[in-house]
This record gives sequence, structure tokens and C-alpha cells, in this order.
Amino acid sequence: MAPGASGDQVRELQSRLKQIDWYARDVTGEYDEVTVAAVTGFQGKRNLPETGQVDQATWDALVGMTRTPTDDEMHNRLVAGPTILGPGDTGDEVRELQARLKQIDWFSGEVTDTYGDATAAAVEGFQDKRGFPATGEVDQRTWDKIVEMTREPTDDELHNREPENDGGSEDGLDQRCLTGRVLCIDKNTNTLRWVVDGEVRMTLDVRFGTELTPTREGEFEVYWKSRDHVSSLYDTPMPFAMFFSGGQAVHYSPDFAQNGYNGGSHGCVNVRDRDAIKSLFGQVNVGDDVIVYWS
Repeated sequence: MAPGASGDQVRELQSRLKQIDWYARDVTGEYDEVTVAAVTGFQGKRNLPETGQVDQATWDALVGMTRTPTDDEMHNRLVAGPTILGPGDTGDEVRELQARLKQIDWFSGEVTDTYGDATAAAVEGFQDKRGFPATGEVDQRTWDKIVEMTREPTDDELHNREPENDGGSEDGLDQRCLTGRVLCIDKNTNTLRWVVDGEVRMTLDVRFGTELTPTREGEFEVYWKSRDHVSSLYDTPMPFAMFFSGGQAVHYSPDFAQNGYNGGSHGCVNVRDRDAIKSLFGQVNVGDDVIVYWS
């Protein structure tokens, strides 16, 4: 096979390369520049002549490392994998599933140990949103994505208990957070703690800016509050915004609520619990300190 070729044999080539992460795009059946680059890389890794064309040695090496692709793989049809959790199941794994879905607002109500209609509907919605086969049953792909977007649930979350300390732990607080009124934001633990005179009043999950638009670290203060703010730069809503450094603010993020840590801000401190930040917004005053740090 060589550039310009097309058909099922090229589909098989692309599918096999995709199995071992040498080809990332949809299978097309067209031997294009992307396919040439994938074949060249594969050849170079195995000390074969880097021609970008498939000779017998290249094909034999590829076949030896892969399995025969399915028709679904060769035509980019996503199919559900074996069910690992589904309707009728019970136990701690179901509790963890519900608690994780609850963290990203896909499940409401009490966490239980039974996989019923509400759990199936939540899973189906989660799958549909991400382009997965919407079966309402958890396969490995679905579970991996849920875990990627969430954190390990606490025992309190798994059993619908309010934490003993409603404010949260004082562990790892920066010394600058121990006096006055402070939004104490820890990049290491992805938490924002509202601290008044050394007492943690509230703890919220947060996420930060990306590598290209990092959240600044240091000592700041809230200089402006805007309840229904909309970013003039990105034209996106920033409800309950509390600005502390240039255009960077603490604010509610529906994307964080829906997609978890699979993403980032343009430098702001995103909060995913709308009720919590609504309450926090009402407590914080302009002039209160903001400390952003690594614990």
C-alpha cells in the first residue's frame, strides 16, 4: 500500500495502527498524509526503512502486533463494552457510582446501594453527552471517564452524612490564612477554604487555569463582586464572581459542574457547587484577603 490507495485494505491498515496508538483520527480508507506519517513513525520505531509505504516487512510487523479489526472499528462505530455495573446490581460499587455522578450533577437524591431507574437514567445521560453508546449500563469506557472527571467519594458522601465539621479541615492552611477573613485557595488539594479568624467556615472543590492561562499565586484581596457577571473577553457567564487579580476571579462554573477536572479555566478559580458559592458570595466582602498557594 502507498499514498493514494483507498479501500478496505487501507481501512484495516488504519484500524491496526489505531490499536497501537500510531493513528488517532477516524478511519477513512484513504491513504493520506496522516496515514503516511503514522506508517513512517511505526517503521522508524522498528528500524524498518522509513518510506511511509507499506511493504511486506512493515505489514508483517504490524499484523504481528495487532488483532483483526472489527467491522465497527473499520467504520468508526462506537459500541458498548461488556457491562460491569447495570440495573439490578447492588453493593458498594453502586454507591461509589452514584456518589461520583452526584459530584458532577448527573445524579440527585440519596446515594443508595441499588442500581435502579434513576441510576440508569443518570448513566444514560452521561454517556449520551459524551457520544458514548447510551445504554444506561456502565462499561469500562464509561467508568474510566466518570473516574477521570471525579474524585474518590468520602464515606460521608457514600452514606449521605453531613461531615462532622461542616467547614472542613484546617490541615495544610497557609499561615497567611490564619488571621482575618480569607479565601484560602490551595492548588495542591484543589480546594478553596473560607477562613474567618483561623476557623474554616466552608470548603469547596475548585479547579484552576490551564498551563497557557495559569491562575496566579500570591496574596490578593477581593476588589470587586459581580453576581451575574458575563466575561466580556470570552462571552461566557461567570455567576457569583469575586475578582481578586486582574480578570481572575472565583466564580461558579457550569462546565466544571458537568465535566469535572477534565478541563480548566482561563485563569479563574472555578467552583462547581452552585449552592455553596451562592452562600459564599453572600458572606465575602470587598477587601477580604485571597491567598493562592501550593501546600
